[in-house]
Amino acid sequence: MWRDAWLVAAKDLRIEVRTRVAVNQIAPFAVLVLLLFAFALDSERAVLSRATPGLFWVAVLLSALLAIQRSFALEAVDGVRDALRLSGLQPAGIFLGKVASVTVQLLALELLLALGVVALYDAELATPLLLVPTCVVATVGLAAVGCLYGVLSAGQRVAETLLPLLLLPALAPLLLAATQAFGAAVDGTAADGGRWLGLLAAFAAAYVAIGIATFGVLLDDG
Repeated sequence: MWRDAWLVAAKDLRIEVRTRVAVNQIAPFAVLVLLLFAFALDSERAVLSRATPGLFWVAVLLSALLAIQRSFALEAVDGVRDALRLSGLQPAGIFLGKVASVTVQLLALELLLALGVVALYDAELATPLLLVPTCVVATVGLAAVGCLYGVLSAGQRVAETLLPLLLLPALAPLLLAATQAFGAAVDGTAADGGRWLGLLAAFAAAYVAIGIATFGVLLDDG
């Protein structure tokens, strides 16, 4: 399973490196979202500062939609999806590979966005020991949920509009916990953020387990 996951993740990441879609389209989109928030709330710097954790994760979620759609669009042409289904790779390995690929891309994007909130919102990331695990665990959960709903919607004719409708409500608990933990990291109150980090870890573990158990069925039905 782990070997299959490595093969799928390496394949997707090599494609992204060659096509540069994440660099040329998704990253500029994420920065543009931060800029629009800054323009909208520029006259209320105090509000902008307090809302920084939520705005950061909203920008991550919107950008993640593009990354997840891109990840499954790679198999949507020329029968690649059928080839992947018949390749002999374990479905759980394919799922974990997809999750790993999306996670790596989103973590790189979050690093860019973190620099953006520091530069644009005057945010002070006071507790990196809480901030880093929060971003890693939340991103794994986000990628796991995204890959589950991504494979479910990929075979539909309205996949582009169906995925946000399915994915965003499912990510509401993650958005709440990640925002609270990120806010605690910004405020320097690590004790408060620890509880939300634990909730994020439980959320991510649950969806990774569900994905390992059900991805094969969803892939066959798509």
